[in-house]
Amino acid sequence: MKHTSSPASATPTTAPRQHVLVGVASMVGTTIEWYDFFLYGTAAALIFNKLFFPAFAPLTGTLAAFGTYAVGFLARPLGAVIFGHYGDRIGRKSMLLVTLLLMGIPTMAIGLIPTYHSIGYGAAVLLVLMRFLQGIAVGGEWGGAALMAVEHAPAGRKAFYGSLPQAGVGAGLILSSLAMAAVAQLPEADFMSWGWRLPFLASVLLLGVGAFIRVKVAESPAFENLKESGRQVDMPVLEIIRQHPRAVLTVAGARMAETTWFYTVVTFSLTFITQQLAMPKALALNAIVVGAVVSLFTIPLAGHASDRFGARRIFMMGAALVCVAAVIFFRMLEARDPVLLFAAMIMAIGGVFPLLYAPESALFAAQFPAEVRYSGISLSVQLAGAIAGGAAPIVAAALLAAGHGDPWLICVYLASLAVLALFCAWRLKPAHGQ
Repeated sequence: MKHTSSPASATPTTAPRQHVLVGVASMVGTTIEWYDFFLYGTAAALIFNKLFFPAFAPLTGTLAAFGTYAVGFLARPLGAVIFGHYGDRIGRKSMLLVTLLLMGIPTMAIGLIPTYHSIGYGAAVLLVLMRFLQGIAVGGEWGGAALMAVEHAPAGRKAFYGSLPQAGVGAGLILSSLAMAAVAQLPEADFMSWGWRLPFLASVLLLGVGAFIRVKVAESPAFENLKESGRQVDMPVLEIIRQHPRAVLTVAGARMAETTWFYTVVTFSLTFITQQLAMPKALALNAIVVGAVVSLFTIPLAGHASDRFGARRIFMMGAALVCVAAVIFFRMLEARDPVLLFAAMIMAIGGVFPLLYAPESALFAAQFPAEVRYSGISLSVQLAGAIAGGAAPIVAAALLAAGHGDPWLICVYLASLAVLALFCAWRLKPAHGQ
């Protein structure tokens, strides 16, 4: 096997303005996929315990609902292996079309699943299966979208263009929260019987739009160069494990703080706000939407700053802020003041999160050579998601119970992961051209 490229090697020049089209297409595609993924998390926090686990006590039912939520994260490494392999062997573009379908179809199916009152625990089994398929799709999506943007980007702008698919997370969160907030305005009986299904069924419209846009983009120039030079690897995942274990572990360690921070804020906090603090769910959803709207602007800004000052430096700044912001966030929520609730979400989603998330595409891609890059960043990132992201709401709920309703243990947990992220980021290579 030949390994002539290096993580920092230059990629071929992409066609004029193609990088703009790819950046926009990556953002639109990730918006649609994250809409589907976040919709499930919102429903798990607010209603799935009542619809699919009504025989349990409220707290137990909530933990069971978050357990089905976690299944999607546990499936992510499998998606990373599958799509990473074919993304490095066949191409980035084709894998993104497959992941889009694999996310959209199960999402629509969730909107059709009968509840516990109709078919008993078979409803929960179907729910877990659909969530598992969603997880496989996300496991392959992030790496492909990030690489398409980074590998098409011009020199000196890789972090900015790599941040555009990252901004799709905020857009997907906005759409899913708005959709659930809209149907939450229905009378309670209508919302619980059929209203909650509408946002899931609406995914069919977004699926068509996303597929149309992704067909239009060109294949990654870095992958085209691999094909022409014959430098493709037969088993990319095995090559990653054998030759790049340190990169896998350091990327995963760095990523855990970001993913735990995000899912604690946007998923667990919904339960904390509505159940522990007894504030209206519509208010909580609207606050998350406002924070996500701010992130649409701050993620590209953080990407731009990463090109100028270094992706690793910006990422480490975000990790350091988590140590302080965790305490501030929960204290603001506990004030039960709507203004402070909105301010907390803006700080957490629109301020701290972009500093961690925006640099990741360029920073993590720089750790692996082009011939195994899809597999490398996908496996690393999704291992972190499986370990920390999916468990975040469950761990937070358990720590809240252990703290007798005081979230101080959650803050310690978040700060500990932030310290780990600082150490791992310090061990990472700087991003391309930085």
